[in-house]
This record gives sequence, structure tokens and C-alpha cells, in this order.
Amino acid sequence: MERIPILKIGDVLLVSIQIDLQDRDVLALQEDLSEQICDTGARGVVIDISAVDIVDSFIGRMFATIASTSRLFDATTVVVGMRPAVAITLVELGLTLGNVRTALNLEKGLAILRQIGGTRSDVLGRADDDQPVDR
Repeated sequence: MERIPILKIGDVLLVSIQIDLQDRDVLALQEDLSEQICDTGARGVVIDISAVDIVDSFIGRMFATIASTSRLFDATTVVVGMRPAVAITLVELGLTLGNVRTALNLEKGLAILRQIGGTRSDVLGRADDDQPVDR
């Protein structure tokens, strides 16, 4: 089984799914991502599914579960790059992604995290020269 890479950029974890997802892949991703959030203290998670052609009901529910798990670790999840066919399939299956935030692309997903304070730099505000900075 091939693991989905999780990249750390600042206090955001980026997951770019480049394979056809199987149920076991999503379960492994949920476990790996939970460990990485806990280990790194990440405040935001971006899951890029722009290369994903098919999302079934299980995988759709697992994205919602991943977002809920991330929230328990004080991280906000944004799913980006959903193709129109995937969105239509989810609607036809009657699935919602629950409280999962979505964005058109990676840039907009990162903007959402900045806007809602999903990254430390925004929570801390701008650093003054006489203020300690937590990086």
C-alpha cells in the first residue's frame, strides 16, 4: 500500500492526493494525518483532491471524519480542487461533507485558513521588533 505524502509548510499540513483512492488509503491517511497534526502542532490542513476522479460515499464520509478529527487537535481542514464530476457525484449520492470547508484551489484554501485564523501567524498578528515571536 502506497502512503499519501503529508508536507509541512509553516503550520499547515498539505496533502496532495495523486492516486486513485481506495478505502484503505483513506483510513491510512486519517491515521497518518492525526499523528502529524499531533506531532507538529499544525493549525491548518489542506487536502488537495484535484487529481481525484472518483469519490464514493465512504471516501466522502472519511473527508468529513478527517476534518472532525483535525478539529479535535485544533486544526482547520480545507478540501481544495474538487472537480465538477466529483461534486456532482457527491450531490447525487446525497452526501454532504459536513463542516468541511472547501475551496476552488490551493491558493484560495490557504486564504481561507488565513482568514479564519487557521495558522499561527494570523493568530499572533504582526510581530513588532520588541515583541517575542513564536515561530
